[in-house]
Amino acid sequence: MIEIRRFEAGDRARWEELFRAYIGFYERTLDDTAYDRAWREIASGARLHGLGAWIDEELVGITHFLVHPSSSEPDLCYLEDLFTDPTVRGRGVATELIGAVRDWAREQGCGSVYWQTHESNAVARRLYDEVATFEGYVVYTLPVGEASAGDAGTVGER
Repeated sequence: MIEIRRFEAGDRARWEELFRAYIGFYERTLDDTAYDRAWREIASGARLHGLGAWIDEELVGITHFLVHPSSSEPDLCYLEDLFTDPTVRGRGVATELIGAVRDWAREQGCGSVYWQTHESNAVARRLYDEVATFEGYVVYTLPVGEASAGDAGTVGER
């Protein structure tokens, strides 16, 4: 049986282990302060929220999500991170976590839950195709840090 619930203080070490594995899956690295900041935000529950999945009292899956306003519909819930321990994949952990986020978002009055994944993440996409609708949107990212020498110019310039 899979238990879904909010994290408690004693979950920090295992949560971080799973979150580091998630970040590593996408071939990214974060410094320790980023994990500290994320945990503080999730623990406060004010802006960033988190749920965990437990099997036999072991934390085996995590998700992080937030709510933001929409100009054309009720608030939206963005499911930012979702990761399950590879040893329990195929046992419904991710499905349960997504369902719990959907239920939470419904209670908050959100119109929908959405997320993104890399196009090469075929295993996750098979699940996502079962539980949600791919609407064909393409995601663009524009970093807002200092401009680098390789910048092509200002936004809108052709």
